[in-house]
Amino acid sequence: MLKWSCTRKRYERQGWLVEETALLQAEQECLADAEVRARRREREADRRAELDQEYVQRFAARVHELFPSCPAGREQEIAEHACQKYSGRAGRSASAKNLDENAILLAVIAHIRHAETNYDELLVQGWDRWLAREEVRDKVDQVLESWRRE
Repeated sequence: MLKWSCTRKRYERQGWLVEETALLQAEQECLADAEVRARRREREADRRAELDQEYVQRFAARVHELFPSCPAGREQEIAEHACQKYSGRAGRSASAKNLDENAILLAVIAHIRHAETNYDELLVQGWDRWLAREEVRDKVDQVLESWRRE
């Protein structure tokens, strides 16, 4: 491939030159172990899913530990939502992976805000997110306090 070189002010050949026989051999070797690599990818995906399920269970247990009066089953719901892969939610942070109390608290607050208040309705009505959060803050605090009691 030819590319313009700004420093030399001319077109120059870029990349590696490979003999055609070497390229054919590499393609054949790649095709020969494709099935092995596919099986390995499947095993790794299964292992990652299993590890992720264990993490969600530990997260749910920590929610229950910190909020013993949380309604039955909600800790699992909170954990599954907060720990959803590639979501950027509180449960995917490094501190949450260490089951840090603050990260768990953020996940529980987010759940309460959406499940126990009219926050979503306010957003649909066009409220600014921060104003809507301020509007429901007292209700969130009440529910949090009731869930903390044993």
